[in-house]
Amino acid sequence: MRTIQSIMLIVFFLFSTNIVSAQFGNNGMGGNGMNQRGNGMNQMGSSMGQQSQPEKPKEIPAEVTVAAIMEDMKPALNLDELQVIAISNVLTESIRTQGVLLKQEYSQEDQIKNFQALAETTDRKINQFLSQEQKEKYLIFREDRKNQKKTKEKSKSKKEKEKKN
Repeated sequence: MRTIQSIMLIVFFLFSTNIVSAQFGNNGMGGNGMNQRGNGMNQMGSSMGQQSQPEKPKEIPAEVTVAAIMEDMKPALNLDELQVIAISNVLTESIRTQGVLLKQEYSQEDQIKNFQALAETTDRKINQFLSQEQKEKYLIFREDRKNQKKTKEKSKSKKEKEKKN
């Protein structure tokens, strides 16, 4: 009975020591108490400074973007449900690939070439699921979307100029 109590006391002491040292950023490694406290304070100070900085905008999931595109594309091209599923899969794959390309460090010229190649591949895959009539409508749909983006960019730049003045 006495042996069990001794073992329990030792185990409790080891766990509490580990918890205390982890709180001071030491994680059980050597060093004196003064350094442990100093490191803990520095870590707390740096984490407080990070909280005051603005957070990065949250990344929009590919599925959400695809759903928005398909909401416009389905009636414009008169797609059936099978086409919607197939094209959604192609667009999801394309958007995820865009994310990967953005995170890789390429020169701006190489990145533009990669995005153009991805766009061409995506268009080719989408066209495989469309009839001839839908392919013509798809070309018009793409042009309309490009024009909408350009219009939005122009209005944003005008608003930014107005704010500066």
